[in-house]
Amino acid sequence: MENTEAAKNTTTSAPTFASPLFSFSNPGSSSFGFGSGAPPPPPPPAVEVQLSEESPVASASLEPVVVDDSLTIYKGRVSTSDVFGVKDSDLVPGKYEGGLKLWEGSLDLVNTLNSDIKEGRLLLEGKHVLELGCGHGLPGIFAGLKGAGLIHFQDFNAEVLKCLTIPNVKVNLFQESPEGTCTSRSVGFFAGDWSEMDKLLLCGDAEQDKTTSGVTEDKTYNGYDIILMAETVYALSSLPNLYRLIKKCLRYPGGVVYMAGKKYYFGVGGGTRPFLRLVEEDGTMQTERLNDVADGSSNVREVWKFSFK
Repeated sequence: MENTEAAKNTTTSAPTFASPLFSFSNPGSSSFGFGSGAPPPPPPPAVEVQLSEESPVASASLEPVVVDDSLTIYKGRVSTSDVFGVKDSDLVPGKYEGGLKLWEGSLDLVNTLNSDIKEGRLLLEGKHVLELGCGHGLPGIFAGLKGAGLIHFQDFNAEVLKCLTIPNVKVNLFQESPEGTCTSRSVGFFAGDWSEMDKLLLCGDAEQDKTTSGVTEDKTYNGYDIILMAETVYALSSLPNLYRLIKKCLRYPGGVVYMAGKKYYFGVGGGTRPFLRLVEEDGTMQTERLNDVADGSSNVREVWKFSFK
C-alpha cells in the first residue's frame, strides 16, 4: 500500500506507557499507572455507544490513507491531551488503551484484506463483521466499503469511539453518494473490557453447541462471519479474555478471524506468538500465517487467519 506521509506520521512502533514500570513517552508524567503501588482502576462497564454520540472533540481536518489506486480511506486525528488529559502516552492502564493512535498493524490488516479480496480468497459483501480494539476503525471501515452487511466496532474506551471511530465511519461510510450505502442499522459501536463484551455483541455459542450431544454436523450458528483485530495482543494478561471473546462471537462453522500485530511487544510480554500458543494449546481453532512485514519501522509484524476446526 502506498501510505501518505500523514498516515505514516500517526503510526508508532511500540506502545509507551504512563507508568514507571515501563518506558515513558513523557517521563515527567507519573501520575497514572502503578507508581503509587495501588492497583489500576476497574475496567469501564460494557456499553453501546450510539452513532449520534459523536464528540465535539472530533477532528475537523481529515488525512487520507491510500489503500490502492481506486480506494482511499479518510481519518481524523485527536490528541490524548484533549480527550484524556494525558500527554504523549500510548497506554494508561485501566484508563486509556491506545485507541487514538493509528498503529502499523491496522494498515497491515487493511492491506491483507484488500489482497485477499483481489485474489478471490475473501468475500466481504453481505457479511457480519466485528472489529475488536478498533481505534480509528480502518479495517472495519474497509469492510463497509467492500459491502459488508453489518459492521460492529469495539474499543476499550467509549471516548475513542465518540471522538474518532464514529467520525471516521461517518465520513467514509455515510457519504451522500451512490456508494454511501450504510445505514445506522448496519453499524454499531461498543465500549468496554473484553471480559464483559459478549453481553452486548453477537454470540455464536460455538463451544457450547459443539459439545452438546445430538448436534448435527451441518448446523449453523449465529455470530460474526469475520472478526478483525489489529495490535490487540500487546498485553499478555489480556490474551485469555480476548481469545474467549473471539470463540464466543465467531460464527460456527465458517467464521474467520484476521489478526495483525507485532511478533513481540517488548516490556509487556504480549505479541502474535504468545497469542498463537494460546490458540494452539486450546486446540479448537486452526491457524494460517498470511503475511510478514519487516520494513524497519518496528519489530517484525505479522498477519494471521484463524478459523474453527
